[in-house]
Amino acid sequence: MTVEMSTSLGKVDVTEDVIARIAGGAAMEVFGLVGMASRKALKDGIAELLGRDNLSKGVVVHNTNGEVVLDMHIIVSYGVKISEVAGSVQRRVRYTLEQMVGIDVSAVNIFVQGVRTDRDS
Repeated sequence: MTVEMSTSLGKVDVTEDVIARIAGGAAMEVFGLVGMASRKALKDGIAELLGRDNLSKGVVVHNTNGEVVLDMHIIVSYGVKISEVAGSVQRRVRYTLEQMVGIDVSAVNIFVQGVRTDRDS
């Protein structure tokens, strides 16, 4: 499925995978974020930390009637204020998608899948 944008020069289709990759990359720039988590169920109560190549797998893009909503599954660092990290991720992702692609994101929903300590590395 794609997100369609119309400009004065024509039509641009952006796939949901591209949106997810850009959102995952933008989120990784936020202080306190360890990485993206798998959308799958937790394994034995532990969230699976995704590598840099799989950032888009922690992002779900919902495109309904031209309205784009993102669900992001993240893992935060121990000792940071989770609400601040989540808010920073929301702002960074929304800004990056608006600047790079020109997509107005209606909502960025954050799901904290885990907290990573130094011993978990």
